[in-house]
Amino acid sequence: MNRQMMHIFKQDLQTLVNELGIEIRIAHYPPYTSKYNPIEHRLFPHVSRVCQGVVFESVQTVQKLMATATTRMGLQVFTTILDQPY
Repeated sequence: MNRQMMHIFKQDLQTLVNELGIEIRIAHYPPYTSKYNPIEHRLFPHVSRVCQGVVFESVQTVQKLMATATTRMGLQVFTTILDQPY
């Protein structure tokens, strides 16, 4: 999708939001991730599942949720909070 089409999409989406009177959130791939990286695609569905419908009140809440992402095949998620600028 080129920039012009993306701009039109955003305008049309805003028009729809205004007409319906609801809030719509658009989710993108997290920063520094690639849609072509198969490792990320094996991890993100499980992380997304445990975070579904949860309001992130703190970084620690997110960390605890992500640590609960597991699969029957043995996936485990380990998290670290970076408290320094990255």
